[in-house]
Amino acid sequence: MIITTAIPQITDEFQSKGHVGWYGTAYLLTNCAFQLVFGKLYKFLPVKTIFLASLLLFEAGSAICGAAPNSIALIFGRVIAGLGAGGILPGVMMIIVYAIPLHKRPKYQGFFGALFGVASVLGPTVGGAFTTHVTWRWCFYINLPIGLPVMALIFFLLDIPDQPGTESSLEHRLKQVNILGFICLVPGIICLCLVLQYGGTTYKWNDGRIIALFVVAFVLLIAFALVQLWLPDQAILPPRIFIQRSIASGFWVSLCVGAHQTIFLYYLPIWFQAILGKPAVESGIDLLPMVLLTAAAAILNGQLVSVIGYYTPSLIIGVCLTAIGAGLLTTFGVDSSQGKWIGYQILYGLGLGLASQAPNMAAQTVLAKQDVAIGASLMFFVQTLFGAIFVSVGQNVLDSQLTDRLRDIPGMNHDLINKSTGATGILDNIDTKYRASALEAYNDALRVVFQVALYMTCIALPDALALEWRSVKKNGPAKKPDTNHAEKGLMNSSEQKASAPRVEESMQQAAGCSAADVSKLTDGDVAVAASSSEATHVATQSQGKIA
Repeated sequence: MIITTAIPQITDEFQSKGHVGWYGTAYLLTNCAFQLVFGKLYKFLPVKTIFLASLLLFEAGSAICGAAPNSIALIFGRVIAGLGAGGILPGVMMIIVYAIPLHKRPKYQGFFGALFGVASVLGPTVGGAFTTHVTWRWCFYINLPIGLPVMALIFFLLDIPDQPGTESSLEHRLKQVNILGFICLVPGIICLCLVLQYGGTTYKWNDGRIIALFVVAFVLLIAFALVQLWLPDQAILPPRIFIQRSIASGFWVSLCVGAHQTIFLYYLPIWFQAILGKPAVESGIDLLPMVLLTAAAAILNGQLVSVIGYYTPSLIIGVCLTAIGAGLLTTFGVDSSQGKWIGYQILYGLGLGLASQAPNMAAQTVLAKQDVAIGASLMFFVQTLFGAIFVSVGQNVLDSQLTDRLRDIPGMNHDLINKSTGATGILDNIDTKYRASALEAYNDALRVVFQVALYMTCIALPDALALEWRSVKKNGPAKKPDTNHAEKGLMNSSEQKASAPRVEESMQQAAGCSAADVSKLTDGDVAVAASSSEATHVATQSQGKIA
């Protein structure tokens, strides 16, 4: 997002107006295409190694962009940075899983979500400040003094145990990556992103190039799905994970959140600029009611979930609030007061903050540790992808609505509407005496775009209701019946070894599974089994003493 306000100066320096779309698309392509792949890599390769490699790629891409001598070099740097970013978010989730007990994670994830939301809006503002007062190159260089010290701290201080399976040979682990699925997934996502970037804007939807890209994307993604079914043990997205109730529900909720959140982040500033006549920088500031409430709600919700244990209630309430807030945002008019557009944003942002983190918490709660990266990357992937899809959907809805609503205004025609650039470019071409009518038409067109976001908030509700009620507190450490052990919170190594067979046996009996399946149990299953084992052991000893 930081690059958006720098693009005009970049194109002026490189004389590269034709490359504008690629500055954003190049990053999106690799970021979105490789998220699921990194989720798979984290399962079979050391977490610390993959995470540091992802950070290194991101920093290298940022350095290339900052030092780019021409537009092609800048695009190449964006590709590298996007590739690294694809591994950072799943890696953060894996670090949280191993560093923080599950019942405490909502607190930290709330802060994580808040930072992400604030950065989405502050990014363009910071980018504009760098571009205006220093140089656009610092939009990329700023990542280096932040990222490199973080890499050093992780290298020296972070200690994460190896995942099960990382002790096998490198050849065996590489076979688990599912190269065939990778070959289908990455080009398929790239083709789909290209369709979204150029369809309906640079090229018409019925253009042969757009149709060809869409067909190739469809065939490759269908092939990817078939490969996952054919090779479930090596699948990048194992069917057993995707069909799990909470994961399937969280997937759909994340899809809807990505869609409606992105529409409002992109098109509310256009409403502020075109309808209220505000400058670009001020339109970003006017988004703060939504962003600040999203951040505050995410933080408070994290604290609340850590106390009560359940994340599903806040998800349901959050989805309802986003639907109400989105519905109110669709009522904007040319004379809407400041109190209305602030209040409606607050309501929507409050719901967004409550709802946005639940899918990731569900992935951490219902999946075994070694599968969390896949589940988390799936949520990030679908939210990113459908955010991009609905930016394009919103643009096409806006273009078609403007064409229909402005065609009867003297001096306006389809070509003039399509050639106009910027939020107020169309209105600048209209005679003053028709400006009020044009403003109403523009406002109504944007309201239709907001209605698309409203639909997405509403269809998220059934899946929010379908999400399992699982408590993060039940996945905490099991209580020991022995008072001394309970006070110390520890067992010596000999006691742990002695209790291990009993725990494993109880786990198998309680779960009804074989020893080979024990490793697939979640943290909560292990805790319950451990408690059951210790209680059974104490009861047996008591019976022996009575006899």
